[in-house]
Amino acid sequence: MLLDAFWSEVLGTATLILLGAGVVANVVLPKNKGFGPDWLLISFGWGLAVFAGVYAAFKSGAHLNPAVTVGLWVAGEPFHDGGQVIEPTFSHAMVYFAGEFVGAFIGAVLAFLAYKKHFDQDADPATKLGVFSTGPAIRSYGWNFVTEVIATFVLVFWVVASGKTPSQLGPLAVALIVVAIGISLGGPTGYAINPARDLSPRIAHALLPIPGKGGSDWSYAWVPVAGPIIGGILAGLLGRVWIS
Repeated sequence: MLLDAFWSEVLGTATLILLGAGVVANVVLPKNKGFGPDWLLISFGWGLAVFAGVYAAFKSGAHLNPAVTVGLWVAGEPFHDGGQVIEPTFSHAMVYFAGEFVGAFIGAVLAFLAYKKHFDQDADPATKLGVFSTGPAIRSYGWNFVTEVIATFVLVFWVVASGKTPSQLGPLAVALIVVAIGISLGGPTGYAINPARDLSPRIAHALLPIPGKGGSDWSYAWVPVAGPIIGGILAGLLGRVWIS
């Protein structure tokens, strides 16, 4: 049943999204003490959110991201259920996916509750949506997709490669990689690099009673899902050939 892996991914991904969406809310929603455009704060906030989420999800190996799960599966790397190492299979990957998507939804709801009075303030609907999910700076679905593939490839290939190196940096290192991706590649799309990070909070945005929220931009929603999955697969394939 992989109950340890499922709940570990729920807890870790909820932590990731609570802190990641939280830093965005702090920067973009009116009347916050952190209000004001600050891409570096957002980038570091997401990196530290990953840092916290990885520790919270130690029992499952802390994927927190379907693209990472797919990349490790394709690369032939083992999964974890509590203290047990298990072979990656389709059914095991589905358990990880379920935990990641459920956790991301919970994290988004918690972030909404933490900032409820600020969501009640007047703000551009796109600003409120931006707390939950990503959107392109210049809408060009094909090129937005390419950006997400490239950025996710960097993340997942690093995850696959790091397991073969003597580095003991662990969660800190992956946090810094996420910061680097945000600073270097995040501008065009807001760097979802994680289907659960974007889709589940987008669903939460659609369901939650947010005043003046507008639509959830479903026409774009496929990009931060498909792009990261393809990037994860490509990273896993290269990892399987190059690193093994």
